[in-house]
Amino acid sequence: MILSSEVEAREWLGQLPEWTDAARARLELLVAMLGDENQRQNLVSAASLDRVWLRHIADSAQLLTHVSRETCSPWLDLGTGAGFPGLVIAALRPDCRVVMVESRARRTEWLESARVAMKLDHAEVFADRLELLPAQKFRVISARAFAPLPKLLELSARFSTSDTRWLLPKGRSAAQELLELKGWQHMFHVEQSLSDAEAGIIVGTLTGKVAGKKGKRP
Repeated sequence: MILSSEVEAREWLGQLPEWTDAARARLELLVAMLGDENQRQNLVSAASLDRVWLRHIADSAQLLTHVSRETCSPWLDLGTGAGFPGLVIAALRPDCRVVMVESRARRTEWLESARVAMKLDHAEVFADRLELLPAQKFRVISARAFAPLPKLLELSARFSTSDTRWLLPKGRSAAQELLELKGWQHMFHVEQSLSDAEAGIIVGTLTGKVAGKKGKRP
């Protein structure tokens, strides 16, 4: 199933087990705030606001379908930017600690204002470069357009265990990036995106570096 309209996106969201009146209210507030803030800074493309529930909300929420409800916390979202998927995940899963990493000052100000307005006390914004985030382990790691796969793994593998679920929306490049990945032991595969017929999501677990290999450096 590929969603193709705002109506389909909202209908699909309404069928999620995480969908509640509170989640809907939080996401409607996010959409309203996003439209307002986008007039001051280019958080997302103006054209995508006409399909915001499909392009940003459902596109983010679909990651939950690849994670068991018992193993989503804590969740690390890399390069959260305008809040996708981090704010959406936090809105839908109030039981899940979500750490959103973003180094750009205006984006972090936006993320914090949205987090407070949406009353996401279980979410936090790390307003600095990922390299400065204190070492800790996460059960889920997501990244939407953060970095090429080799660099992404180099920067963030230290937050992963062999059981950590990686969820990496990669658009049209998903299959090619995975095919070209060298130097890592992993159980990654590509899932079809529900929000874009031409996009894929790299999903799976990471064991670590291949013995005797240094892999690519960022």
